[in-house]
Amino acid sequence: MIKPERFLVPRTLGRAGRALTIAAAALGLVTASALTATASASASAAASATHAASAIGAQQSPATLVPPTGGALGPNVIVFDPSMAQASIQSTLDTIAAQQVPNQFGTERYAVLFKPGTYGSLADPLVFQVGYYTSVSGLGLTPDRTVINGSLDVYNQCMGSQTNCNATDNFWRSVTNLTINVAGGNGCQANTEFWAASQAAPLRRVVVNGNVSLMDYCDGSPDYASGGFIADSRFTGGTVINGSQQQYITRDTDLDGWTNGVWNQVFCGDPGAPAQSFASNSGDPGGAAPYTTLATCPVTKEAPYLYLDDSGKYRVFVPSLQKNSSGPTWAAGNTPGTSLPLSKFFVVNPASTVSQINTALLLGEDLLFTPGVYNVPRTIHVLWPNTQIVGLGFPTLIPSSGNVTMDVADTGGTTLSGLIFDAGTTKSPALLDLAPLPLPGSHAANPITVDDVFFRVGGATAGTVNDAFIDNSNDSILDDVWIWRADHGAGAGTWTGDQADTGLTVNGDGVTAYGLAVEHFQKNETVWNGQQGTVIFFQNENPYEVPNQASWMASPTQKGYPAFLVGNRVKTFQGYGMGSYTFFNQGVDIENSMAFQSPPAPGVQFHDILTVFLTGSGGIQSVINGTGAPVSTTFAGPSDIVSYP
Repeated sequence: MIKPERFLVPRTLGRAGRALTIAAAALGLVTASALTATASASASAAASATHAASAIGAQQSPATLVPPTGGALGPNVIVFDPSMAQASIQSTLDTIAAQQVPNQFGTERYAVLFKPGTYGSLADPLVFQVGYYTSVSGLGLTPDRTVINGSLDVYNQCMGSQTNCNATDNFWRSVTNLTINVAGGNGCQANTEFWAASQAAPLRRVVVNGNVSLMDYCDGSPDYASGGFIADSRFTGGTVINGSQQQYITRDTDLDGWTNGVWNQVFCGDPGAPAQSFASNSGDPGGAAPYTTLATCPVTKEAPYLYLDDSGKYRVFVPSLQKNSSGPTWAAGNTPGTSLPLSKFFVVNPASTVSQINTALLLGEDLLFTPGVYNVPRTIHVLWPNTQIVGLGFPTLIPSSGNVTMDVADTGGTTLSGLIFDAGTTKSPALLDLAPLPLPGSHAANPITVDDVFFRVGGATAGTVNDAFIDNSNDSILDDVWIWRADHGAGAGTWTGDQADTGLTVNGDGVTAYGLAVEHFQKNETVWNGQQGTVIFFQNENPYEVPNQASWMASPTQKGYPAFLVGNRVKTFQGYGMGSYTFFNQGVDIENSMAFQSPPAPGVQFHDILTVFLTGSGGIQSVINGTGAPVSTTFAGPSDIVSYP
């Protein structure tokens, strides 16, 4: 029975607000007291944030070592102004880097924001490292309004000695919406922008004028890297050094050249990209470069971003949907889209309750998550179309009651960006559920979009989930999504730790995914049941710690589980540039019958797919459906298939 006090609604909310509150109370989502608190907090946050934006620079002496923070955006949003002394900026950035570069599974989070203007100079460049859980962004409407003369770098991590230096664990960091005129550095690292990062480390809306390397060739060896994602960007003044990057996707980006590939380099809508060249001997010594090149991307929608308008107020820009895109959205001027005032957003911090968040969503507000780790004991319900959910500084959401962390109604136009979904210690059915009650019909004109959203089972804390991400929404777009059952860290290393069956299940039709990586799950890692799906770049590693073959059988006759399974009822699907790798590390010969599995439908097609045996024991017996050479200790691969069937 619903208690009467749940219907006490503030008169100031108006008729629509009161009606929505009564409906929410009937559903048990919120109480009237929560509504009152949320409405008050939302208004206060918007006012404070506007004041903070207009007062930045005036509230601190330019010589201070402590920059102004984001006001209502929280203490871990660091805002720089070009009038500040460079020594102050450099000191703060170095302090953050000293904490975050080694902080792989820590709880600290930072959003570093640069107001429009110029920072550093050729004579005195601004050079700093970008560590874990650090997002660096310009606050201009376009990337050219915030200029850094210097470099923003990610280098190898060396474990114990200079003979074990790699970038394969450099996750969860980003740079967006600014221009880098490359300068500074010392020795081997001089005058080069190093972005030696792997998954969950996107570059978006970035202009780099000068040398760029996606590997760190200066610090020790063997310098392995496993990225990566670049979108809506421009590189001039030098060929991008791919180096040791095993795989990479570059989307809608102007390029000045690309040095090489290793196993799977994908280009989509990139003027200046290398020509299509993937072949049956790609990745072999002397073989063809493993390039998959598409002239345009079928449908894209760039991530929303925070900026300052001409009056110094924070706003969020939401880019428009693009069809058959090529090159940056801002190449001809401003990116097409819609600008929203921050007053339309409920500014969420780790002390915010789920009741407050759900009330804000019920009232039609958008969400801006500030940096932090969030305990989520009940599901966050996104109800209305066109809701924008934006994260600053990699906010991390953890369910604490075996609940779904967030679900999104199938109403179209909602965007999720910049979030980490961590599994909790009590098993959840899912972490993110798009369209739990799917509606028939098309959302092609206004799809749900998921940009730079990352999922983690274990690593920071032991976790468990059945299916990390479920997508039932027709025509949705997944753009840079990494779904990871941890291979190291808390709960990792044993078959019974961090239990999780599946990373991604897609049931919606017309779903498009770019830069999809799903790794180490214990059964079918990706299940694609929707019709007319498209995947442009997929990366996978099988689970490492399978104890014996009997523990890992899809059927009595099929060993292991495919990394990517297309459902038996699917008639149309297109996959481009897709790779799966194996490292079974228990000293037991574990076999996977196939990395990819699909039904015998002529409309289900794969282009440029491969398998690789990394090390360990066992291997993968075929690339897809029994076709393709096995990879093992005898032949490590890559085993390439140019077209299937």
